[in-house]
Amino acid sequence: MRALVIEDDIDLREQVIRFLTEDGFAVDSAADGDQGAYMAEEYPADVAVVDLGLPGTPGIDIIRRVRKAGRRYPILILTARDGWESKVEGLEAGADDYLVKPFHREELLARVRALLRRAGGWTSALLTSGPYVIDSGAKTVVCDGKPVELTSYEYRVLEYLLNQAGKVVSKLELTEHLYTEDEERDSNVIEVFIRRLRSKLDANNQYNPITTIRGAGYRWDLPRD
Repeated sequence: MRALVIEDDIDLREQVIRFLTEDGFAVDSAADGDQGAYMAEEYPADVAVVDLGLPGTPGIDIIRRVRKAGRRYPILILTARDGWESKVEGLEAGADDYLVKPFHREELLARVRALLRRAGGWTSALLTSGPYVIDSGAKTVVCDGKPVELTSYEYRVLEYLLNQAGKVVSKLELTEHLYTEDEERDSNVIEVFIRRLRSKLDANNQYNPITTIRGAGYRWDLPRD
């Protein structure tokens, strides 16, 4: 999953980036509202964390522009403890939730995960599809009661395909949601991740959860509970 962080306070921005990166996100960031507005409209993102008190384009205007442009990824706003008016204004502009400063790491991650679950149509941190149970908080996978050991990138591929279950996902789309703008990208690596993921998820050739659509991409084909 790919997150965008827009925050002008360098210490807080680096803290949020670290929290999300440690939780397995690819993270892009902006230090002011003008850069943030551009990235929010142009960069692929699965979730955004946006401070409201930004130099340049205000956070509220960024949210309005993103929604006007048709971008539907969830947005978590950061606001001051006494800024209830900003919370209301941010939510009415199109944000999905807010977090009051200062905050704890686990609260930030819990809210981000909840927004992603909601956007993906899940109601629980335990995501079930066929014989697989994926714990989106612990980043663990179980198949028929047995743990499946995945690398961080393999888990990211699985999580993205699962959230797009039934839809064809191209290699380019997967690449965009696995890596930040600054990271070196190679869509051929996606084939390696998919091959290893298939081998680990379906070692006994029972389920075949990932279907290759020739010339188009990949699709998670098992039903979601």
